[in-house]
Amino acid sequence: MLDQTFSVTFWGVRGGYPKPGPTTIKFGGNTTCLEIRAGPHLIIVDAGTGIIGLGEKLVAQHLATGKPIVAMILFTHTHHDHTHGFPFFTPAYLGSSVLHIFGPKLLHQGLEEVLASAMLPPLYPVRLDEMSSMRVIRNVSENEIITCDAAGGSPQARNVYHEREAHGQGQVKVRIMRSYAHPQGIFIYRIELGGKKLVVATDVEGYAGGDKRLIKFAQGADLLIHDAEYTAEEYLNGSPPKQGWGHSTWEMAVEAAQAAGAKKLALVHHSVHHDDTFMEGMERQAQARFPAAIVAREGLTLDVKA
Repeated sequence: MLDQTFSVTFWGVRGGYPKPGPTTIKFGGNTTCLEIRAGPHLIIVDAGTGIIGLGEKLVAQHLATGKPIVAMILFTHTHHDHTHGFPFFTPAYLGSSVLHIFGPKLLHQGLEEVLASAMLPPLYPVRLDEMSSMRVIRNVSENEIITCDAAGGSPQARNVYHEREAHGQGQVKVRIMRSYAHPQGIFIYRIELGGKKLVVATDVEGYAGGDKRLIKFAQGADLLIHDAEYTAEEYLNGSPPKQGWGHSTWEMAVEAAQAAGAKKLALVHHSVHHDDTFMEGMERQAQARFPAAIVAREGLTLDVKA
């Protein structure tokens, strides 16, 4: 029987930098990391500090079962709050682990170069090439689709214009949209399984009239995970105003979900200045406009098919 599991667990939901402490206990203080289970495949989106706890859980499972850790890691971009947990991701130090790592080439540095440069002495005691795991690191573009078969085989990247797209029951597909609504640009990912769609759109800023490309890309999504770092007041009248910083208000996220016809909306990339009480209020406001909206919190698991 095919494994049709399709869920997402939030391990890090904060933006900018980690914010631990008594004021963020409910929603969490770790930076961006999502664990997606799609059939037999483990897909990790971004490696903020949330990936550290995920790595500890995966190692515990490995020790209990003896099964090697095999994962696909998708980077939306390479700003610190989306990468600074990677050097502390314990599975990367196990010789039995296999990590397929995909992400954008931004400016003139490839993904592997960026990850390696953050671990060079004297910044870190272990170089990227000294990690014991098997790592396959590849830059991809929005002209490519990443596919994984139902049997749990290795992911394959294909050009959507020049290579035949593979089809098959239980196949996982990852489609890519490059957004320029963030400094240096970012990747938005749409993960598909069994006719269901999960869209991850962190670090995006809304446009007047809505981001038409994102709305089309997320059309009919079963779950849209969308940046919502600011309130409208912070965005327009903050000190300084936040226009052009590459992040959205919760209102922009709601408008995108409504325009795309998304079934559920999860708000992410919480400001370090918003404590648990503030986030609870934001959730109430968002739900008044879009009842299927939630503010994502660490440890929350959502079934994409539900």
